[in-house]
Amino acid sequence: MRLPIVFILITVLLDAMGIGIIMPVMPDLIQEIHGGDVGNAAFWGGILTAVFAAMQFLFGPLIGNISDSFGRRPVLLIALVIMALDYLLMAVAGTIWLLLVGRIIGGITGATHTTAGAYMADISKPEEKAANFGLIGAAFGVGFVVGPMIGGFLADLGTRAPFYAAAIFAAANFVFGLFVLPETVSKENRRSFDIKRANPLSAFRAIGSLPGQSPMLLIIFVFSVAHFVYPAIWAYFGKEKFGWDPTMIGLSLAAFGISMAVVQAVLIRPILRILGDRKTVLAGFIIDIVGMLLVVFVDNGWMVLALTPVMALGSISGPTIQGIMSRATPDNQQGELQGVVQSINAVGMAISPLIMTWIFWAFTSGGWGYLPGAPFVLSAVLVAGCVVIFVTTKADH
Repeated sequence: MRLPIVFILITVLLDAMGIGIIMPVMPDLIQEIHGGDVGNAAFWGGILTAVFAAMQFLFGPLIGNISDSFGRRPVLLIALVIMALDYLLMAVAGTIWLLLVGRIIGGITGATHTTAGAYMADISKPEEKAANFGLIGAAFGVGFVVGPMIGGFLADLGTRAPFYAAAIFAAANFVFGLFVLPETVSKENRRSFDIKRANPLSAFRAIGSLPGQSPMLLIIFVFSVAHFVYPAIWAYFGKEKFGWDPTMIGLSLAAFGISMAVVQAVLIRPILRILGDRKTVLAGFIIDIVGMLLVVFVDNGWMVLALTPVMALGSISGPTIQGIMSRATPDNQQGELQGVVQSINAVGMAISPLIMTWIFWAFTSGGWGYLPGAPFVLSAVLVAGCVVIFVTTKADH
């Protein structure tokens, strides 16, 4: 594999770690800093995740447009330096408010996921885009393995130790990128920076006006709200329903991340050849619906782990949708497209934790009965909505 692609995949992995590394230790970290019970920790966890997502919503299109105008290389390298410093800030945070500042900065630097996606689009042939976006999805999955594993196994050294490790990784990747990352935005494909198009709403209009893109943007939004149920409540769900400790939560997330990485790095290419884009998307949605409903009603933690590889098959739909959209977007708007996708995902990431953690609270200690898996029921319904939108879309799949 070419070294620039390795750098891009490591960068995406680190972006995923920004979410994953915090999951296993978050309940204990919030209780350590702010006090309260698990329900209170879930409430603050939802706020921190929502703030992280809000920054990605606001800065995704801006960073995507900057990379279309000034190049991918400087955007990626500068963000890594800031990311390393942010992890150090999180490591020493002694109040919930300083932790909040750290999540704000982390959300901004995490928006470079858009530039990584645009870089991959730059170097991919049209027929390779869906599969190569699968590599990015696989790297994100590995991040969900590495992050929770670091967070879980280093929890014995304290709730801050994982952040010091993450800072070292980000700094090391910056040094690596300095030597191996060439620029992919040619003079012919650069477009003048327009601040009016750098805000989310203008970027949405620019991409949504392209043929067939509006319904795909809606699908990405609904799907993201549904899928962020996992980072939003998994740690709290596992602790409440199965009595899992941080190490076990980390292992469960690692199992899902490994499975998703295998699906998106290895299995998606033959699946696309056999099913084509349209059937691949629909198959992923259906698997997601079944998996989410199974999580609700399975009472044994080990059975949930056994179902993980099957649930991970649902991840074939995301890269395929991105490939469809990238092929329908001009070369000089690839960064803008990825910025819009990032912003939509960020809105989902902001809304989902607030909804899902509230539903979790309502069905565990809020007097609505006892069903810790209730958020997964809502997620399954949302994915079913994605199926309806997709099958009624007349765009070329």
